[in-house]
Amino acid sequence: MRKLPPLSAIRVFEAAARHEHFTAAAEELGMTQAAVSYQIRALEDRVGARLFERSKGRVRLTDIGRRLLRPLTDAFDRMDAAFAAVRADDENMLSISTTSTFANTWLAWRIGGFQMEHPNLAVRLDASNSLIDFATTEFDVAIRAGEGEWPGLHATRLFEIDYTPICSPRFMEEWQNEHGDRDMEPHDLVGLPRVSANDPWLDQWLTERGVEVPDRPPQPGVQLDSQTAEGTAAMAGRGIAMLTPFFWRYDLTEGRLVRPFRETSSRGWGYWFVCPEHRRQSPKIKRFCEWLLPTARGDHEAARTAGLDI
Repeated sequence: MRKLPPLSAIRVFEAAARHEHFTAAAEELGMTQAAVSYQIRALEDRVGARLFERSKGRVRLTDIGRRLLRPLTDAFDRMDAAFAAVRADDENMLSISTTSTFANTWLAWRIGGFQMEHPNLAVRLDASNSLIDFATTEFDVAIRAGEGEWPGLHATRLFEIDYTPICSPRFMEEWQNEHGDRDMEPHDLVGLPRVSANDPWLDQWLTERGVEVPDRPPQPGVQLDSQTAEGTAAMAGRGIAMLTPFFWRYDLTEGRLVRPFRETSSRGWGYWFVCPEHRRQSPKIKRFCEWLLPTARGDHEAARTAGLDI
């Protein structure tokens, strides 16, 4: 166990010894001259020897003070270098946590644009549906789905999450062949296979369309945990999936998926940029936020304007 005097007193001594001037040390450290004098006296009492000679308003190091100055200055320089290296490493790496859906359908396709604008900043992207704890992980920012209520975090809304029934062209064609090529109606969805067997989003969408959804116990079957998985299963013809059209606009445009209805629903949820409140002014976080917000919002609005959220 180290038997060191208080580090605050050591820090004051090192500054006062370099300057051989208590007032200059006080200015450097943002302290009063009286506080500097108090810390020096406390350290001298701890050491059991005088560290400065005081004469006519001036101070000079004693032999013991001079012996202490060089190794203490070297120690503070090494500590400063160590923390500077950590700060440099931190500012050179941005760690992002987001949902697998947002990562795979949007962010992973565009994060290269951010890196081209900031070539000296490396990016680590983690796609997981689990909420992270900023206090116990090394993530800098996150993009989360929800209502934006996360105590202690700064949250900025990117765009609303809406959703609608979507399926494969083959699934739609088979249904129409069975029903005389008539248009599908919302009530037709009640008995159709669902990609996720107990998806509550479909029940809400049906209720909003005036369809009575029968009470039923949980159904056996697969329950997928992300739109990425559900969209892929829908393309394979496994049934109806509740998807956000914006994320699947290219698959809809290119005919890998079809959208039977124009109507969408929302739970009031959105995608949000979040970070710890006390870190929102970090340069790398500000740079990412300044890129993400206009890029995501602009892309979302452009898709709507061009009718690509079909």
